[in-house]
Amino acid sequence: MVVRWRTFPLHPETPEEGQLLEELFRTTPEKIAAMMVHLQTTAEELGLPFGARSKTYNSRLAQELGLWAEDQGKGESFHLAAFHAYFAEGLNLAKMPVLLELAQKAGLPETEAEKILVNRTYKEKVDRDWAESRFKSINAVPTFVMGQHKLVGAQRYQALTELVTNYGVIARETPAKANKINNLKEER
Repeated sequence: MVVRWRTFPLHPETPEEGQLLEELFRTTPEKIAAMMVHLQTTAEELGLPFGARSKTYNSRLAQELGLWAEDQGKGESFHLAAFHAYFAEGLNLAKMPVLLELAQKAGLPETEAEKILVNRTYKEKVDRDWAESRFKSINAVPTFVMGQHKLVGAQRYQALTELVTNYGVIARETPAKANKINNLKEER
């Protein structure tokens, strides 16, 4: 099975300096604080890093750089670094210095990354992904697609396993089970 990342127009109207979450969701600071507590709790349950933040940022350039990173065989490293920078550190992914540091963390040459961003080399590829998401009526991230089936939003491992096994993919052990097995092997 081949997993392919696709870019998505998540609030493309967001200015480079970012936008306060209260403005984006048109709600009160108290409701944003409650939402953040819920997200923090969910992240902790899933073992994911998640930090406090008050703004959202435009991810368009990060998406363009991410597609280039994939073509260089460093897509997963770049995406993980970008997710950590955004969700755990609250960094602005619309800023060139942040993106260049992420490229470097992913093992990509900074000078080439800068050229990709300045020349907007992957602009058309992102545009095609965005058009495809509209065509397929994808309106939230993450969305996991297999055949004609979709799972929308953050999902538990079991839900993802069920989706792929319905298409004949053999399920791997759950991460928790794999850790237990590895710990038992180490004890022997």
